[in-house]
Amino acid sequence: MLERLSVLRKERKWSLQETADKLGIAKSTYAGYESGYREPSLHSLLQIARLFDTTVDYLLGAEKDDFIEITNLIKSHSHSLSIDGVLLSADELIDFVSFVRVKRMLRAEEMEEA
Repeated sequence: MLERLSVLRKERKWSLQETADKLGIAKSTYAGYESGYREPSLHSLLQIARLFDTTVDYLLGAEKDDFIEITNLIKSHSHSLSIDGVLLSADELIDFVSFVRVKRMLRAEEMEEA
């Protein structure tokens, strides 16, 4: 978690103080989270996840990857992907996956010809 907190904060170009202020905690408390000297409570962990727009699982290292497999979303029938504020249907997700696969195939063929 320590590495992820630091990376998330630095990606946003926030100082320790700015991050602590956004969470409503002391700088030393937040610095303790990043250094491993302190462990956040469950409530604090949820606040941190919300602040960084991520999940508690990601912060704790329970998510192995930083990506979402779209084909798994199609199978699960539960997603919140949208374009222009309108949720994508399962058929639209399938079309999207097909489009990307064809585009990748064409790109690979072009590279082979070059």
